[in-house]
Amino acid sequence: MCNLYRMTKNATEVAQLFDAVAEIGSNAGGEIYPGYSGLVLAGGKVETMTWGFPLPRKGAKGQPLKPKPVNNARTDKLSGPFWKSSFIERRCLIPLESFAEAQGPKGSMTRTWMTLPGSEVFTVAGIWRKSAEWGDCYSMVMTDASEQMSAIHDRMPVILTAGDRETWMSGSPDEALALCRPFNGELAIDRTDIPWAGRTAQSSLF
Repeated sequence: MCNLYRMTKNATEVAQLFDAVAEIGSNAGGEIYPGYSGLVLAGGKVETMTWGFPLPRKGAKGQPLKPKPVNNARTDKLSGPFWKSSFIERRCLIPLESFAEAQGPKGSMTRTWMTLPGSEVFTVAGIWRKSAEWGDCYSMVMTDASEQMSAIHDRMPVILTAGDRETWMSGSPDEALALCRPFNGELAIDRTDIPWAGRTAQSSLF
């Protein structure tokens, strides 16, 4: 699953790339982790939202705990109650420059980055909703890994080509679901020695 991606361009730059309008004050950049703010394309605008739907939690004595960001939605679970209304009514595009997965033995995992060759910024499928905890928030849609990605992880984000974006945003649920398939293009893979540990919070995928 994807718990880290990179987006260094600001809202105005993203808006220019995708013929959209940048909302005033909508900026987020650098490395995006679950619970961080990221840029989202929705309704013809580039907006800042929180990455992850809030999942309420309680402690051992029933006390409320800080919600957990559920930042990845499995394709086969989009019809479930947690995701269904957002998938049907509020699909979005998530612009990014690259996404990362952890590789290596537990305790010494490192970051492996995936990019789309020839694309300054590409888009993956997302859904969004309003929340009382964090305001507008979004989640990335995950599908089975492509053959190339399968050596790294068994799932990957739903990468949307330029020709797929309008269908994802405005098509019927069945048309949008048909796009939730492994990417059939080539990815550039950069295996680094940078430790995975850090701000990368564990997220839920369901």
